[in-house]
Amino acid sequence: MNGGNIVLIGMPGCGKSTCGVLLSKLVCKSFVDTDLVIQQCEGRLLQQIINESGTDYFARTEEKIISSLRLENSVIATGGSVVCYESAMNNLAKNAVIVYLKISYDGMMKRITNLSTRGILLKNGETVRDMYNHRQALYEKYAQITVDCEEEAVEKNVEKIKYAYEKIINHPGE
Repeated sequence: MNGGNIVLIGMPGCGKSTCGVLLSKLVCKSFVDTDLVIQQCEGRLLQQIINESGTDYFARTEEKIISSLRLENSVIATGGSVVCYESAMNNLAKNAVIVYLKISYDGMMKRITNLSTRGILLKNGETVRDMYNHRQALYEKYAQITVDCEEEAVEKNVEKIKYAYEKIINHPGE
């Protein structure tokens, strides 16, 4: 598993991208942010994709791009909605440890100050609370490791992720 990936999943605002950059340095892996990959492929921001082409288009695009990613020895920060696509999660899970960065609904709402421009995928009529409740079960389904990231000290959260990852790699099955 030396060349394996670490895939970070979790709610918008939980720290996937921020923790991912720091974690990649600590574990000597490349860093990939799937939101940036989608933006580069589409040539526009996530919120622009949603506004101009709709949520269904965004969902199909995200699933297609992430289902076709081929990465090795990387820390991968995913968009919050990636768990909604089984094919994308199956692809990411190959040669990887899936880490769920868990925060409460209130914690998420404190951290997200730019809800209307952040590129958060809400289905028609879905509230942020609905999205939280739906995705939480999916994060738990796919996670091999769950790390409580309610505390806002990013460095401490990164240490917790690294420790849990090393434990699962060095002592599989425990």
